[in-house]
Amino acid sequence: MEIKIVTVGEQVQEYIEIGCHQSNRNIAEIVRFLKSRQGSVDGMKDDRQYQLPVVDIFYIESVDERTFIYLEKDCYESRKKLYEFEEILTSRNFARISKAVIINLMKIVSISPALNGRFLCRLTNGEEVIISRKYVPAIKEKLKG
Repeated sequence: MEIKIVTVGEQVQEYIEIGCHQSNRNIAEIVRFLKSRQGSVDGMKDDRQYQLPVVDIFYIESVDERTFIYLEKDCYESRKKLYEFEEILTSRNFARISKAVIINLMKIVSISPALNGRFLCRLTNGEEVIISRKYVPAIKEKLKG
């Protein structure tokens, strides 16, 4: 398979084109991956609203009825509930790992066993989050893809 990258001018909208003999599972996986990298969500910090690219989100956590969006080094608050993020982001390589956390599967470096059937998930920014044992089978399935 040959891969070409063509630089286009600022006046042309960026695009991706796939040439294939037949659409198959691999092509569908590539398309899903590309779509998962699009979009943004609203986040608040210091009384200012920001558009946060979905691709930059590491995880989203609900604490004391407040929802927080964690990026590599920053944290933003959102008015959305965790279940709303779950609905929006499930098709974009995000998954619930506990009652209070949804994680970006693309930010996982490693997963290792922890106590009581739970797993410890290390992210690319060095943070660690716990996968509750209730969610371990679903995460394993999603990561197998």
